[in-house]
Formats: sequence, C-alpha cells, structure tokens
Amino acid sequence: MTKEEVLKKYFGYDSFRAGQEILVNGILSGRDTLGIMPTGAGKSLCYQIPALLMPGITLVISPLISLMKDQVTALNQAGIHAAYLNSSLTQGQYQTALRNLIQGRYKIVYVAPERLLTESFLWAASQIEISMVSVDEAHCISQWGQDFRPSYLKIPDFVEQLQVRPVVSAFTATATAEVREDIAAILGLQDPVTLVTGFDRKNLRFSVKQPADKMAATLAYIMEHPDECGIIYCLTRKTVEEVHNALVGRGFSATRYHAGLSDEERRENQEDFIFDRKEIMVATNAFGMGIDKSNVRYVIHYNMPKNMESYYQEAGRAGRDGLPSECVLFYSGQDVVTNQFFIDRMEAAEGMDEETAALVQERERERLKKMTFYCFTNECLRAYILRYFGEYGDNYCGNCSNCLTQFEEKDVSETAKNLIGCVKTARRSYGMTLIVDTVHGSKNSRLIQVGMDQNPYYGTCEEEPIYRLRQILNHLLVEGYLFLTDDKYPVLELTEKSEEILNGGTLLMKTAKEQPKKIKEKKPKKRLLAEEGEVDYDLFEKLRGLRMELAKKDRVPPYLVFTDKTLTQMCQLHPKTKEEMLMVSGVGENKFRKYGEAFLALLNEERQD
Repeated sequence: MTKEEVLKKYFGYDSFRAGQEILVNGILSGRDTLGIMPTGAGKSLCYQIPALLMPGITLVISPLISLMKDQVTALNQAGIHAAYLNSSLTQGQYQTALRNLIQGRYKIVYVAPERLLTESFLWAASQIEISMVSVDEAHCISQWGQDFRPSYLKIPDFVEQLQVRPVVSAFTATATAEVREDIAAILGLQDPVTLVTGFDRKNLRFSVKQPADKMAATLAYIMEHPDECGIIYCLTRKTVEEVHNALVGRGFSATRYHAGLSDEERRENQEDFIFDRKEIMVATNAFGMGIDKSNVRYVIHYNMPKNMESYYQEAGRAGRDGLPSECVLFYSGQDVVTNQFFIDRMEAAEGMDEETAALVQERERERLKKMTFYCFTNECLRAYILRYFGEYGDNYCGNCSNCLTQFEEKDVSETAKNLIGCVKTARRSYGMTLIVDTVHGSKNSRLIQVGMDQNPYYGTCEEEPIYRLRQILNHLLVEGYLFLTDDKYPVLELTEKSEEILNGGTLLMKTAKEQPKKIKEKKPKKRLLAEEGEVDYDLFEKLRGLRMELAKKDRVPPYLVFTDKTLTQMCQLHPKTKEEMLMVSGVGENKFRKYGEAFLALLNEERQD
C-alpha cells in the first residue's frame, strides 16, 4: 500500500494536511524527524502512517495514561492493531501485552517513559524489530519547556541500548526555538527532517476580557452557547469547585477535574466529558494533555495561566475538528499574584540542582510577564501569540476581540508623566498597586505608613478611575517606559525611555470606543457553523443522536465514531451511496463498514420526509 492508500483506508482522508507529507516522507526514507505542529493539525498521523508501512513495530513514548488510551482506542476503531503499556494495567495484563508485542500482534505500541528501562521491557524490546521510536509531547524532555518531565530523559538511554538504532521522531505543538533545539540535542536526533508548520489556528477566535464579576460573565457566556461542549480552566482546586458548583446549581451539565479528587472520580468525570454525558468540564491544568475530543467548541480561562505555552496548549483544545470555536480569557490582577505564588513555591525538579532550579524560576517569571502583557495589548491577539513563538505576519486577523473592537487613540502623556514621576521620586522601589494608589490619592494605611502620601505626585490623577490608571501603567510596561522586576515581590523601575515622557514626550494609547449597549435576545437562535457556512442544525442533531447510540453500543467516545466535522459534511453533501459516503472527510473503509449504512439510512429517511 502507498501512504495515500493508508491515509484513505484507515483514516478516511483524501489528502494530507500542510506539513504532514514532508514528515511522513522523511520517516519513510529512514531519517529522524522533528515536527512542530499546532494542536489539531494531525501530528499523530505523521508517525502512525509510516508505522503501518514500515516492517517492524513502532513504539510511541507518551506522557499520560489518558492520552495513550485515547490514541489506542482510535486506532483500534480504524482497524489498526495497537496497545499501550503503562501503570493502569495489572501485572497479568502487562505480561500478556508484552507477549503479544513479542509475537508481533501490534504495529503500534504506546509506552510510558517510566517503563522503558525496566528489565522486562528491555528484554521484550530485544526480541522484536523496532522500526521507529516516536516521542509524543516532545517538549516534556526540555527543562525549558512548560511541562518538563524528568522521566523523558530515559528515552535517549533506552535508544542507546537497542541493538539496532531505529528512526527517532519527535512531535509537539508548542515549542519556542530554544525548546526545539533542546529536543533535538537531548534525543540525539541525527540530521533530522525538521518542520515547523506554523502555530496559527485560523478557526479559533481569541478574546481577553476583564469582567468585574467572572462568575456572572462565565454564566452569561454559557447561556449564550447552549448545547455546546466546553472546557473552563481555573488556577486552583478551590476555584474549580466554586465554578462547578455554580454551574450545577443552575442546571448546567458540568463535571470537574483536579488533583484533589480520587483517581476513580477523575477517571469517571473525564469519561463523562469525553463520552458527551457532560457538556462542560471545569478543571485545573491537570486536565487535557492528550485528550483528543474533537468537538470542544469553546475554552474559557477563568484565570490567566502562568505562561503563553500553557495558554496556547490549553486554548488549542477547542476546535480540533477545524470548525469555528472560541478561546476566552478572563483576566484579573489577582491572577498574577496567584501565579507568582506558584512560581515562588516551585521545588527543584528531579535532576535539577538549586542553581538550575533558580534559573527556571527566573524564566517562569519572565514568561508570566509576557502572558500578562498579552492580557493588556490592544494589538491583534493572534499576532501577539504567533510572535511569541517566532512567527511574524500581519497585525490584523479579523478574528480576535482586539481586531473586532473599534479603538481610538488618546493622548495619555500627562497621566504617564505622573506615574513615571511617582516611581522616580519614591524613596524606594514599589509595586504597581502602590504607585497607582499614590497618584490616585488613596488613603490606605500601607501607603501612609511608607510616607507615599508625601510624594509630590500624590493625588495628581485622582480624577482618573483606577482601571484606567492600571491600563496606562501596563501600556508603559509593554512599551518599555517602565520595567517590572522578576523578584519575589516585583517592583517598578525606570528605563532609558522613562526620561522621554518626563521631558515632555507624547504618549498615545489605543482605547476601546464606548459602544451603545445592545439588547440581547433572550433565547439565541440555534445555528451551527461549518468551514463552508451554516448547516442544517436539525439534521446535524439527528446525526449526532445516531452517533451517540452507536458510541454507547461500542462503548467508545462519540467523536471516535465520527467527528462533528464529518457530521457537518454529511449534512452538506447528503451522500446516498457507499462511494459518496467515502468521499466525506473522516470516513474510511473500516469506519464505513462499522457505521456507514446506519448513517446512510438516516440521511435517506430525511430526504423522503
């Protein structure tokens, strides 16, 4: 079989997506590969297709049990023999899986990094032909990555112990240039085919909001998006519980996930979400890596995450099927304080000395600063994200809250001069809150205690609302007129540009125009957007109902029967025959054999009504 035939037969696609074929060809030619592709771009196919065409077995190193189960279930659904080896198996199940591995019953085996150097696995590996070792979530091997896992450092040791070195491939969604170099160096990739397809996810709409009441804003958003699957990320377990209880108390279909729950409850709650028994998952960042649920229509960050890598990875769990989806971030100043607290409490990870751990903390503070700037920029949010990962392009995407907001430029020079002057004339360095309180003329005890009520700039901006002063101060930081240190308690310092404003320089800042309030419809019209316009919502719901029936029967998540994208294409194409159904994206021969006739029958009934 050719790679194109494998793509169509097992996965139901007529052509490769951007970058996939280059990486597949690289592996099939025997070269190491490194693929940096955004979530939802089809990284797994880049190693799964070569695995089916290569003579031996492919081992996929994966960091999470849930990720392995999800991938193996999807492969078995597609008619591909695959298995996983991790701590979720009993000793008997593990030994049986090893025997099957040695007997060549699998083409693809997912394995936890902790298992690689065990005596039993090393022995099994010595008995088989390993064509490829593929490292999923490869950023976990770098201590500069956002999710460093010391167990990943076992991978190069394992490869070295193999009698014949296989092709080594590595894939991840979010990696800066520094992390990419780290991955290649630590894994010892030899002249790899390296491809960065771009980090842009055009189907995602990004927005940042600073609501006075986050809970009310969250409830309002969910009410405007009925019957849609979504994830709400919170920084702490306590916040997860509060948000979850508020949703359930108002009758929403929601569940929760955090490290304070038992293993069994986490597993049940995760399955409720994956199997569409619950529409909304409220979770800490402990949830989501490797979850391949394709029909998540929105991701809300109830709190600002600690860095851009984490944010983009979590937000990227929306719209994996390519359909329009939203990523909403609710920001408040307390989010910075909470993240700073977590960074200060970081313990030196296994394998890192104190000096290295201190360096990691310093970098995390710098990342937190850039994440905070994202929440305050008036420029295109998509462009800000892409620049962070080293991509440069237009500063207008037309699909983020900033690009969709009308701004006007205002002269904020006088206020900026007062803020910078206050920092300069203070007897010592202070944080943002105290400086803002000083120019606003606050009478709080802390300010008076340190004598800032005697500062010459005290009360010079008493007419300006606090939120506007914070906006201008953040603008000064973003533009480099002031600097916020990375200390445990960050303080403001002057920069070379500070004197420009103090000497009468002009500073313009874009601010959102006041818009007339719109009267919202009490009951939003149900609609469904596809890549090529809207589709028949009622027909889509009937197809979704059939999908749920079949999924329950086979005990698999509904999106592993067919994705929302596949269902929307059925609505648009109305296939009448097997040949026409196989033209629908995501319908392969094995999937058609299992489910195709049932969907054709339903579509035929609809045509007759």
